[in-house]
Amino acid sequence: MTTLYATLGVQADATLDEIKQAYRRAAMKWHPDRNLGREAEAHAAFQEIRDAYAILSDAEQRQIYDEVFEREMRRWQVEQEAQEEQERAAQREAQRVAQEQYEKMVAIAMRFADDGHNRDVLFGVLLGRDCEAELAARIADSVSALQASRQASAAAAQAPEPAAASGHDTPERHRRHPGAFDSFWHGLFGVRS
Repeated sequence: MTTLYATLGVQADATLDEIKQAYRRAAMKWHPDRNLGREAEAHAAFQEIRDAYAILSDAEQRQIYDEVFEREMRRWQVEQEAQEEQERAAQREAQRVAQEQYEKMVAIAMRFADDGHNRDVLFGVLLGRDCEAELAARIADSVSALQASRQASAAAAQAPEPAAASGHDTPERHRRHPGAFDSFWHGLFGVRS
């Protein structure tokens, strides 16, 4: 919001002499005769400068302007703060709705993954539930990876632990996970290496 003070290029506490000097500088700069080729723009700016000077050079009009401007600024600030709060509330609500939608889509994908469906089926189901394609792909990828990880952990938990060569249990950090060689060796001889 441009003030009359800003139009003249002075501070709100400027003296009458400072206002007069600023008016002279601005009037010289924006006089239409000095702005050939930009007469319309210069005329509008020159008129604003004259109006600002007419009010600010008169003590009574300046006081009324200051009071009205201050009151209007307070009103404007209250309106701005209310509008910003409404925007923040709308943004929070949009985030809440998006989070609920995300959680719903993840729950659906988990249910289908638990039923043994692969990533492509999860993706298709999510698209069928009006999930955006990019989000559906991310959820399908994540849930499929989680399901594969769960299956691998379950398989590892069911496999017997290999014993150490000395016959003693080895600490957890030194135990090897069974690999293809171990499975082959066990299949041939019934013994773990």
